[in-house]
Amino acid sequence: MSQRDIMEFDVVIVGGGPAGLAAAIRLKQLMPDESVCLIEKGSEIGAHIVSGAVIEPRALDELLPDWRNRDAPLDTPVTREEMYLLTERKAFRIPALPWVMPHLANHGNFVVSLGDVCRWLATQAEAMGVEIYPGFAGADVLIENGRVAGILTGDMGITRDGTKGPNFAPGMELRGKYTLFAEGCRGSLTKRVMAHFNLRQGVDPQTYGLGIKEVWEIPAELHEPGLVLHSFGWPLDDRTYGGAWLYHFGRNLVSYGFVTGLDYANPWLSPYDEMQRTKLHPVYHKYFEGGRRLIYGARALSEGGLQSLPRLTFPGGALIGDAAGFLNTPKIKGTHTAMKSGMLAAEAIAAAHAADAPEPDTFTDRLQVSWLHQELSAARNIRPAFARWGTLRGALYAGIDAAILRGRAPWTLHFHHADHETLRPAASCPPPAYPRPDGTITFDKLSSVFLSNTNHVEDQPTHLRLRDPALWKPLNWDTYRAPEIRYCPAAVYEVADAETAPRLVINAQNCVHCKTCDIKDPPQNIDWYTPEGGGGPNYPGGM
Repeated sequence: MSQRDIMEFDVVIVGGGPAGLAAAIRLKQLMPDESVCLIEKGSEIGAHIVSGAVIEPRALDELLPDWRNRDAPLDTPVTREEMYLLTERKAFRIPALPWVMPHLANHGNFVVSLGDVCRWLATQAEAMGVEIYPGFAGADVLIENGRVAGILTGDMGITRDGTKGPNFAPGMELRGKYTLFAEGCRGSLTKRVMAHFNLRQGVDPQTYGLGIKEVWEIPAELHEPGLVLHSFGWPLDDRTYGGAWLYHFGRNLVSYGFVTGLDYANPWLSPYDEMQRTKLHPVYHKYFEGGRRLIYGARALSEGGLQSLPRLTFPGGALIGDAAGFLNTPKIKGTHTAMKSGMLAAEAIAAAHAADAPEPDTFTDRLQVSWLHQELSAARNIRPAFARWGTLRGALYAGIDAAILRGRAPWTLHFHHADHETLRPAASCPPPAYPRPDGTITFDKLSSVFLSNTNHVEDQPTHLRLRDPALWKPLNWDTYRAPEIRYCPAAVYEVADAETAPRLVINAQNCVHCKTCDIKDPPQNIDWYTPEGGGGPNYPGGM
């Protein structure tokens, strides 16, 4: 019988995004002789990275001050910004953006492919001695004597019926004195750690958004490198948070995307179709005519901010990046905040290691006196204002809070409901009228999933499971008419025999690992497990 290999390190990091890589680099800067291991469930670093992305270089300046001399892929500085409030046929430009909405000002920032930035960070980390293992999914947490002692990677070659196939290989035990969880939004191991150590006690529910993105090549005469365009309003109603972006970068490339707040109420709403029909608005349509769609992807993001941060440390480790929820939602940026959280955790571990202490307990103290905490504190009221008062009044409050109060309001607004609690019954909500895809500018889900290069090993157990299949029909179908077939951006879920004996079909092969189903399912009946390492999307450079 094959036994698990055991590998021991000083620090184990789960996740190869900006937080995990920044933590790894900072650890080697502070503890060059200690061993640091980082695993990534994607087939390579960057394979599962989805972001706008406009990056604020503040954390990178601190981590690698000479990054400009290291061929970092930050090649397109922001040159011009536009912000619009959309109606169905018109657009109202928001003037003097740095004064009216200072959190959206991007002077000094860069339009990037975050996947390429992560690939570059990985080369810097490996050059310093960090051991990076892509294609290894964290399957479980090792908890011994009330302390996290590392993680288990998933077995390979398990068949759909749970038996060992001919190519079976057991996973590994990766043991560490400290373990950092940097899985990104709604990480599967992070969920277990939060539940085991009750890390969410006493904080607001986390609220999430679903970001859906396409990369296009557009005609050269329409391309303006460094142009950053945002919009809000149509097509979402006043009670639904979200908006679109269009960023020009690289050689005739644009990053187009749409974020929908997952606290929406109408179960007929489809974030994917909202994203597609926004391309038909005159503000955006002109850029796509004559263009060519290259890449598609989707990922959930944590929008709750400071009020929704869990307790960050536990015996044996800490949570960093969007696994904890360090996104600055009003800025629509999380890279610099994720990196800074990883750096602060690394500094806390280095201090604990030097003192021969068992825990990195100074992480929270270091956060409290950092610019990261100051930034999140200043932004803390803006997202909950939209949840409380809707888009127009929320935007008005956001302008007052940011431009006049400068984030120093003597009150804090709170979130009172988790996203899975906000849906209304389908019978009480009007279905939106979505246009049919034209195959030129707007597309169906399956053709989009094809562009994500998504693949999972055939015959492996499904990584999307219903805890109680008997709950689906009386609740999801009878009450909400199967919202999962609409909120999923990858056509994973479909209803068979809807007119006679409806049943849910799960096409797990399509899954792009966005985690929306794990978040939005009304009874929290869908559980997202890690598939075999390397499975899922394979986003190329440019994403």
